[in-house]
Amino acid sequence: MKYQLGEFVRFVDEKREGYITKIINDQVVGVTGEDDFEIPVMISNLTRVHGHETNLESTISNTRIENNEQDFVEKGIFLAAVTDKNKGSIVHFHLVNQTSYQILVTFKTSAKQIFKGEFADKLGAKSTVKMYSASLAELDIWPQFYFEALFFTHQNRPQLKPISFDIGFKAKDFAGSKSQIAILNENGWLFRMDQAEVLIDAQKLKEAFFKPKEEKKQVAKLAKEIDLHIEKLREDYHFLKKQEMLAIQMAKFEEGLDAAIVHQFEKIVFIHGIGNKTLQHEIHKIVSKHPQVRTYMDAQKEKFGYGATEVVLK
Repeated sequence: MKYQLGEFVRFVDEKREGYITKIINDQVVGVTGEDDFEIPVMISNLTRVHGHETNLESTISNTRIENNEQDFVEKGIFLAAVTDKNKGSIVHFHLVNQTSYQILVTFKTSAKQIFKGEFADKLGAKSTVKMYSASLAELDIWPQFYFEALFFTHQNRPQLKPISFDIGFKAKDFAGSKSQIAILNENGWLFRMDQAEVLIDAQKLKEAFFKPKEEKKQVAKLAKEIDLHIEKLREDYHFLKKQEMLAIQMAKFEEGLDAAIVHQFEKIVFIHGIGNKTLQHEIHKIVSKHPQVRTYMDAQKEKFGYGATEVVLK
């Protein structure tokens, strides 16, 4: 039985379940449970949990309906990367066709000079299909992607040249903000496969030669509530190890505490969440011995629950 990344499975011989976060080989996969620990499991010891919501299902629409001549869209072929709804460490790759053409597409991967055919099909106009999944934790060993695509339409249109597109991913490719992908109704990262028409903006060209003096940067107002959730501090947190996340959160905490002391705040709140309480423990360890801290306590439970600490300063 072949499993895919992101599938929700249950163990056959024990009361345990989780998401597949690594394909180790044909016989073994890595499964991550609620405790966020990944363990290797034999495929023979797993079963699918039917009816559990995932976004693994391929979204494909091979419609032959084409727009009217005046509405015909020439450009807009993208590779879209969308994180799994249940496990953010898994990313699914979709081919997105925003044009009015049908396209015939092939997709191969290459790792260590070994090529593997992954997908080949016809994709209708204004449609999308999921072709591949991968674990962000293994990004450094992802294969190179290779695509070929041919355009077809029943309408009277000049023949377009085939697309030949290849891409190798790096962490920086996923460090930027996500975009709304309307056709998928998801947020994700978009990589353009067909070259957009270059339009020269005369005003921007002028500004490039005659760059005005930069305005003075406004100093951000100091916050009296600091959110230390890692997703608020780094958009690329999926690529970070737990110790790296903790180091970033503690650096933000110490920066906020120092600023509060310098500006003579009476108190400051650090929102750390509950989780496994590691971050909360590290914060309490520092403030309990800090010479400028009068006392500390759980912040307003009505507002923060048990996930925040209020620090009262001297």
